[in-house]
Amino acid sequence: MGFKVLLSPFVYVYHGLLAILIAIGSFIRYVFLGILAFPTMIVRLFVRDKSKTPKVTIEAKKTENSYKKTDILLAEHEREKEKKAKQEEKIRQKNQEIQEKKAQRRLNDYIQDSSKLEDKTASEKIDKVGNKVLSFSDKIKNLLNTKIGDGGQVKDKYQDAEEMIVNFEGPEAEKTKDKLTYEYIVRAPEGNVIKGYWAAYSLVEVHSFLKSQGYKVYSIRTNKWINIMYGNVGGSHDKFKNHDLIFFLAQVSTYLKVGIPLADAIRILTKQFKNKKYKRILTQLNYDLTTGKSFSEALANQENAFPSILINMVKTAEMTGELPETLDDMEEYFTEIEETRKAMVTAMMYPAIIFVIAIGVGTFIMLYVVPKFIEIYNTMENAEIPGITLAVLALSNFLQKYIIYIGLAIVIILILCIYLYKNVQSFRKTVQWALMHLPVFGDVIIYKEVTTFTKTFSSLLSHNVFITDSMEILNKVTNNEIYKELIYDAINNIAQGRSISSAFKDQWAFPVPAYEMIVTGERTGQLPEMMHKISLYYQDLHKNSVTRIKTFVEPALIIMLTAMVGVIVLSIVVPMFSMYSQIQA
Repeated sequence: MGFKVLLSPFVYVYHGLLAILIAIGSFIRYVFLGILAFPTMIVRLFVRDKSKTPKVTIEAKKTENSYKKTDILLAEHEREKEKKAKQEEKIRQKNQEIQEKKAQRRLNDYIQDSSKLEDKTASEKIDKVGNKVLSFSDKIKNLLNTKIGDGGQVKDKYQDAEEMIVNFEGPEAEKTKDKLTYEYIVRAPEGNVIKGYWAAYSLVEVHSFLKSQGYKVYSIRTNKWINIMYGNVGGSHDKFKNHDLIFFLAQVSTYLKVGIPLADAIRILTKQFKNKKYKRILTQLNYDLTTGKSFSEALANQENAFPSILINMVKTAEMTGELPETLDDMEEYFTEIEETRKAMVTAMMYPAIIFVIAIGVGTFIMLYVVPKFIEIYNTMENAEIPGITLAVLALSNFLQKYIIYIGLAIVIILILCIYLYKNVQSFRKTVQWALMHLPVFGDVIIYKEVTTFTKTFSSLLSHNVFITDSMEILNKVTNNEIYKELIYDAINNIAQGRSISSAFKDQWAFPVPAYEMIVTGERTGQLPEMMHKISLYYQDLHKNSVTRIKTFVEPALIIMLTAMVGVIVLSIVVPMFSMYSQIQA
């Protein structure tokens, strides 16, 4: 016991020394590791410093790249100008060469004419006649070998032809009161020869426009027959569809933002469109731009090809200098309208198909199935036939006799209704009034009209279009006669100094919440923003109503089809059982 007491201090001293040695060892280890890690720490510091700097350099590179792109575009534009100047210089030189060649030809003709007088011998005259016959046969062969390609392209005939000379100060430059249609033959930059027609006020205008498009002009002419046959080439009676108009607006906006001139943007788009009607419209648009007209004037000259709202928005944007932004807004506007239309068509497509199938199945059974049973019933003398069977048989007999007349009557009635709807305002208003008073379908029509009205009005007001001009544009946008009357009332209220909202008060075709929101927008001075909110609200209501109609109509039509087929089948089968029982008896 005493020995352990004596050793205990040494044990504590031993443990303390051991702990000190371990601490010293770990310290030396960490120092050693720190010395080893020191170079890597320095490298990491340098790497971090370098990793921070690229953010600035990346942004600088982006700006440099954007400047380089603009410089490249400007350089390309300057090159195009230089090319055009060189082309004009070449044309002038060619004109001089052509005039010199003509003078030389006249001299040669004069020499040949004088040499004819010197030909006295009969042998020389016979040789000349033979040469003329051979040259005439060669011309016929060349004419037969000349081929006309697809799309008005002429091959081989103008391979060695000379370019047309135009006198810019002569009668060819005189403008007519009305546009004349000119026939032109040109060589495209790709090398193919094209024959086409164009309407303009003078031959010089056609020539200048064709040269601006990079064509080599061989011939331009006009006469009475050309104007009779191709008199509608200059105008446009075709309308851009919404999805094509959306693409057009997006592309033009993008090209303008990049820095491409408007006329060049339209020329590029002309090559992108495959539709010949759109190509003609865009070519006419480019022609108007090259002759000095504004974009809005060029759009308006295409008759009904572009919507009136787009033309007026572009006119306002030209005054404010915000054309790309306005085109973006119009793209969004027409995209929403197209989505609403597609949703409506998609919702009604399936019910329409079921309805057509029901009519087709019923007609087929009445014309081809029921007559077979009529022959069977006629063989049974004392058979008792139920009343419903007699009705079905009578209907089948009636359809067999008068199906052609019934079909013609339906077609004539449909054509007459379509004609009256398009051309008679009172008939159109009556039909629209009846449709808008239907239980479920009426809400869909009202919500659609309110959405279109408020969305268009909001877009016009937000782009600083005058209220009276906005109302006139709205009158052209809508096809609903009832809403046209509301817009006329609003225009009269504005002319008399009253508020716009008073025209929509207590109107069955205009919902009360929409009226109250318009009143709030007038009081707060935020009418465009409030109109936008109304359009979003009623757009959602319209989508929900369309979905509700779809869920209601589909099962109703299926039940109708099933009931119709079931009634016809039962009316035919039930007498068969009674006849079978009589035979057994």
